[in-house]
Amino acid sequence: MFRIAAASLVGTAIEFYDFFVYGTAAALVLGPLFFPSFSPLAGTLAAFGTFGVGFLARPLGSAVFGHIGDRYGRRPVLLASLLLTGLATVAVGCVPSYASIGMAAPVLLVLLRFLQGLGLGGEWGGAVLLTSEHAPEGRRGLWSSFPQMGPAVGFLLANGLMLTLSSTLSDGQFAAWGWRVPFWVAGLLALTGLWLRRSVEETPQFRALAETGHRADAPLSEVLRGHWRLLLLTGGALAVGYAVFYAVTTWSLAYATEHLGVHRSVMLACIMVAVALKGVATPVIAVLGDRYGRRPLCLAGCTASALWMFPFVALLRTADPLLMTLGLFGALLGMVTMFAVVGAYLPELYAPRIRCTGAAVGYNLGGVLGGALTPIVATALADGSGPPWAVAVYLTAIALVSLACFALLPETNPVVVRQRTSAYADAEKGAAETAAPA
Repeated sequence: MFRIAAASLVGTAIEFYDFFVYGTAAALVLGPLFFPSFSPLAGTLAAFGTFGVGFLARPLGSAVFGHIGDRYGRRPVLLASLLLTGLATVAVGCVPSYASIGMAAPVLLVLLRFLQGLGLGGEWGGAVLLTSEHAPEGRRGLWSSFPQMGPAVGFLLANGLMLTLSSTLSDGQFAAWGWRVPFWVAGLLALTGLWLRRSVEETPQFRALAETGHRADAPLSEVLRGHWRLLLLTGGALAVGYAVFYAVTTWSLAYATEHLGVHRSVMLACIMVAVALKGVATPVIAVLGDRYGRRPLCLAGCTASALWMFPFVALLRTADPLLMTLGLFGALLGMVTMFAVVGAYLPELYAPRIRCTGAAVGYNLGGVLGGALTPIVATALADGSGPPWAVAVYLTAIALVSLACFALLPETNPVVVRQRTSAYADAEKGAAETAAPA
């Protein structure tokens, strides 16, 4: 299990590195380089618009790679998605600026960002099924949390490299070529991930499906026909996690550097500390999910997110590194209370024959609803010199919608479900015995 979980974590970390390095570049340099005729605010909004394209592609990637995963196995998804995302990321680092090729530059940027999202849309489903379908029942949440740690590791890799380059290069050097280096490094990371995943075995549940001939012929069609309500609920439930994460890691970076005068190196360091603490908390919370259930933790995470958004904005406004880090980590702690368990939760909601498609599309639909628009909306709402309370209102509203969606979803932890069923049966038996005539 450790070898399988490690391969899953490393591959997911690499794919999210590819995805996150673009978000950091969008917050720092892509606006002036690819949209030079725009005002600073409009350039940032345009750069975040290309960032959002990746989220729009993720559900499509989930459908394409989910079909492969449900028809031909989870393992091919892991290899193909990693290769696609890695190649697209390296290519982003090679795109000339607007000054060199004009409008072709932002067009290429959008196309490559779409391919990045397509690959990442397939990665998550393959990675979590690799661990959850190999894991023992009572530890499914713990082992499925390994790919959920991948985003934190990928973010730290991407931003650590950006921080190093930002601190050691002049502003002119960073804008000219320094920002491209992390994109080129993605090629080496992709080769490493492919080497680690080459010997991963197919999951027992898919092998059983293949042997019995019970694989779905058209998994996406089956999901949309029979489970459309579940799909919408999971997408809405996960929206707050994406909204909070990208408000912390992308919008706050742009806002602090452009409006509060915080140097980009300081802000990157604050965000990285908060994300590192989030990564450490992930397996701890996942163990609680194995013991107490997935749904209670998701409800608690949504509630915490709704309550923390105004303190988050207030602490960010101080421009004090320690207080900003506290605000950022508080927001991420609410988010990870949900996302630490969804690696086990979403697959358990779907039958094995459609699991790769259903879980992945639901997960990435949440990305569209919560992640694609948040940097754009938050940047527009925070324009001006006053406190961006409208951003807090926006994030709180998303948290309340997600809370309602989680409230409508069932508990899936088989251990907890059996315990509750047994307790209910014992209570019913005791009531019947009490009511029986002497």
